[in-house]
Amino acid sequence: MTAHRLYLSVALNSTGSAARSWRAAGSKWNRFADWEHYLRSAQLAHEGVFDIVFVSDHPALQRDNTSRPIHSFDPTVLFTAVAATVPDIGFLLTASTSYNSPYNLARRLATLDHISGGRVIWNVVSSFNPDIAANFGAAPLPERAERYRRADEFLRVVKDLWLSWDSPSGPAPDGPLWDGTTARRIDHHGEFFDVTGPLNVPIGPQGHPVISQAGASDAGIDLAARHSDIVYASLLHKQSAFDYQSRLRERALAHGRDPDDLRLIPGLTVILGETREEAYRKHEALHGHRGEDGLIADFLERNWAVDLDHRRIDPDKPLDPALFTWTEDQKRPVGFVKSFAELAAAEPITPRQLVRRVEGGHRLAVGTPREVADTILDWWSSGAVAGFNIHIPVLPDGIEEFNRLVIPLLQESGAFPSAYDGSTIRERLKLPDPRNRP
Repeated sequence: MTAHRLYLSVALNSTGSAARSWRAAGSKWNRFADWEHYLRSAQLAHEGVFDIVFVSDHPALQRDNTSRPIHSFDPTVLFTAVAATVPDIGFLLTASTSYNSPYNLARRLATLDHISGGRVIWNVVSSFNPDIAANFGAAPLPERAERYRRADEFLRVVKDLWLSWDSPSGPAPDGPLWDGTTARRIDHHGEFFDVTGPLNVPIGPQGHPVISQAGASDAGIDLAARHSDIVYASLLHKQSAFDYQSRLRERALAHGRDPDDLRLIPGLTVILGETREEAYRKHEALHGHRGEDGLIADFLERNWAVDLDHRRIDPDKPLDPALFTWTEDQKRPVGFVKSFAELAAAEPITPRQLVRRVEGGHRLAVGTPREVADTILDWWSSGAVAGFNIHIPVLPDGIEEFNRLVIPLLQESGAFPSAYDGSTIRERLKLPDPRNRP
């Protein structure tokens, strides 16, 4: 049994994780541009006692104009508004180290952490899309190695800034409000940044925001092990989760960290039905199909494998793991392709089986509420994961459905609470106070 209770996050991206979710019957098609849609989604997540609501970010309009625009509102601004209305829940917001400056981002996140009472989690990304680079200047997207060096230095600067001005507390000082011992310059001079400090926002209620990161490449895993509290990942097979955790723990130890201070919370897409067959039909309908063959064709045509010719693939023949290839220095993300290769290597799996195991690059739990609850509890109780980031195909209604049908089963098992615990998200996740680090 794992040492911690089950942790649950829910993604609030756009109209839902399904590309056609904007067309869902009974919903406003343009709710991706309505802030009250996100507010209602967060309120439902709070009713379900979710620990965290998560918004990814991609500061460029996607090229596929038939799918819901997955990223619209700026997460920091959005969550500032939501935090003023929705209590308790943690806010996990994404911001790039490639297209921000450390001082400004540190200041914005520290401000939101104060406003929310210590509920901010920063999801660190280095940005991989050239379309994003084109929105910030004429320079091309840097190579992966440079982006990760910048990300590491960016994180070191931000963490130092967050702890540079002590929280004002106790009796009023007789002399000046601060001096060089309470508001400390960081005097950072590195490859990418020169920052004097200190930050003009004092240390917040949880020391500083919790840090999350998703990394599958060697550089990504090393960055997560060095800096992150929460690690997101695409993990399709339980043994892959154990192997990933082992690599994380090894790298954390190498960086002088206690590996028990990391929380592995991979993505899980959930599609529910009263029976598994009903859930299958819902799965097909979300993609605009009336049968399984349409799902298979969609998967093969998306061409997750670099050299995959979908016309020559037998949907009922096990996939060769060698079809899914990646390189450590590729510009596109490593994680999704790598997770397919790991799954195909772990067990003989056909495209027909795979489409019921994977959705949007994340593991798919499609079936009855009991089946979904059981797979969540199985991975958690075995120690493979600390919890899951739940992806809901259609927002906000899918959160209400999960609350009503799955959450009670998790609570009955004793794995998940019925009320919020801890005054900050750091306390809730049982993470160490960064003010105590050397």
